[in-house]
Order: sequence, then structure tokens, then C-alpha cells
Amino acid sequence: MTKLWGGRFSGEKMDPKVLDFTSSLCVDKELAEYDCLSNKVQVEMLAKCGFISSAEEKKFLKVLNELLVEIQENRLKLVECEDIHSLIQDYVEERLPLLAAKLHTGRSRNEQVVNDVRLYCKDKITSIISLIAALQKKLVLKAETMTDVIVPGYTHLNRAQPVLFSHLLMGYIEMLERDAGRLKDAFARLDVSVMGSGALAGSALELDRKFIAKKMGFKKISANSIDAVSDRDFILEFVSGLCLVAVHLSRMSEDFILYTTAEFGFLEIDPVYCTGSSLMPQKQNPDVLELIRGKSSLVIGALNSLFVLLKGLPHSYNRDLQEDKKPLFESVNTVMAELEIFSGVVDSIQ
Repeated sequence: MTKLWGGRFSGEKMDPKVLDFTSSLCVDKELAEYDCLSNKVQVEMLAKCGFISSAEEKKFLKVLNELLVEIQENRLKLVECEDIHSLIQDYVEERLPLLAAKLHTGRSRNEQVVNDVRLYCKDKITSIISLIAALQKKLVLKAETMTDVIVPGYTHLNRAQPVLFSHLLMGYIEMLERDAGRLKDAFARLDVSVMGSGALAGSALELDRKFIAKKMGFKKISANSIDAVSDRDFILEFVSGLCLVAVHLSRMSEDFILYTTAEFGFLEIDPVYCTGSSLMPQKQNPDVLELIRGKSSLVIGALNSLFVLLKGLPHSYNRDLQEDKKPLFESVNTVMAELEIFSGVVDSIQ
């Protein structure tokens, strides 16, 4: 394939080791569907502004719709490309060799990747807020079945006053509600389209930025192109919110872990959320809860790695920013899995 950046390097061939080192496709393939959708909007905008004909628009959209189906059915072949943007460009180029170059008109990967990640974050925040609400519902339902169950309330991990177990469960609702609120705040600030920013200084072409933003479902467009391509605050804020979700789930897990021990003896968890011992068959270990507690450290570590990644970067775009997606994706996947599993644990406790 022809590299998107290869204008002055047409005679040189990249060392395979360098290509492997610089490629991000194994990570940013997660953005395939978002990139395909943004390409469709790019085509519609180019047609609206007169940069491609109506006939060319139809050809592009036909190919991109076919690509979207392949992505959704997990049939997209990951050929040797630098990133998901190059892979999709290559896919179009194979099918529309005389037309494909027009797809990238007035656009830079610097802005393209930011927009894709913003779309990803909006989607995942919506999903995570729904998972939080589902867990809250499970906690309320469980609390309603335990309104007469009295347990010791603890301070300093010493017995302090008798409390209803339902009171403790409803305390978790408050923690989770704050988590949802923080994620909603983060959503509002990241709901910005950066398309039209170019590599860092916009485009000389008369592009319709508001059209792109509206078609992609963004509330606003970015005000400063230099900031737009280098801003990763929205990722930090999102992962920071995920850290608090993970910490809260870890604390809830710790309560349940303690309460299921013989020394406390208040709770039983369904064996499907436990494991046994290879040496001591009488044991039932709350491994799922321990892993939720343990995996919180990975999300906290991801946030720290993002801060360190960004702290010394000059404006505007730098290739270091390629490394922002792995900690984001891993944090999202971890917290979503934890919320789903903890909901099951809550449902099972007696």
C-alpha cells in the first residue's frame, strides 16, 4: 500500500523492524468501526462542499458500507499497515484505485485519531453508565430482601454499632451515583468534534466543520486547532473516573471478602463466583472478588502512565500520543467486566 505520509519517501522502503515498532494496528483496531463511520461522514462532507461528485460519493459509501459490515461481523483482515486509518484507506484503495486518494482530502491523521477516540469514549461512557445503573438496581433489590438483617457496623475495622445490612448496601448506591455523575461530566467535555483542525493549523480548503460535527453526533466543534490535535485531557478525565469506579468496586469487594470469612461469617457467595484449593478441598475462595480488588491497581496504573506520557510533550502532535490508547482501552474493558461480574455477585449473596 501507499503510505499516507509517503509523499517525499516514495523511493525508500521501511525496515520491517521499524514498521513493526511504529505500528499501532494491534491496539487501534478497536477504533475500526468509529473510523469507518467517520470516513462515511468525510465523504458526505466532501460531496456537500463540492470536492467530489455525487457519483463518487455513492461509490465511496458503497465500499465503506461493505467495510462496516465486515468490521461488525469481525471479518476485517488485518494486513500489514501502520494503523487503522491506513488499513481502511488501503481497503478503499483496493476497490477504488483511481478514486481512493480523494478520501483523505483536507484531512490529517492527527485530527482523525482524536475524533475516533472521542467517539469511542462517548460510546463507552454511555455503556458504563448503563452498567452502573444496572448494578445499582441489583443492590436496591438485594437491600429490599434484607431489611431485617442486622450486622455489626465497623469503624477502624472494630465493631462499633449495629446496622442494617441493607443500610450498607444502599451506601454503595451513593458511591456509584457519584461515579456516574463524574462520567457524565467527562462526557460533556469530550463531546467536541476536532475535524477540520488538520495536522495542527486547519485546512486551506473550505470544509464544513459543523456538518461533520452534527453528522457524527458531536455537540460542539473545537476552537483551536493546535490544542485540538494534541489534547488528551478527555482521556485522562475518563480514565480518572474509571479509577474511582474501580476503587469503589474494590472497597465493596473487600467488604464482601471479609464478611464471607469464617471469622465474620455474615455472607455466602454462590460457588460460581469462587474457586477451590488444589491442596485444601474444604476451602471456597472468593477469587472473583479478589481479582476485582486486584485489577483496580491496573486501572490506577493506566492513569499514571497517561499522566507521565503527556507531562513533557510540546505542542502540538507528537508520535508519543500513539501510546495513549492501550491504557484507555484496557481500563475501559476492565471496569466494564468488573461491573457486570459484581452485579452477578450481588445477585448471588445470601
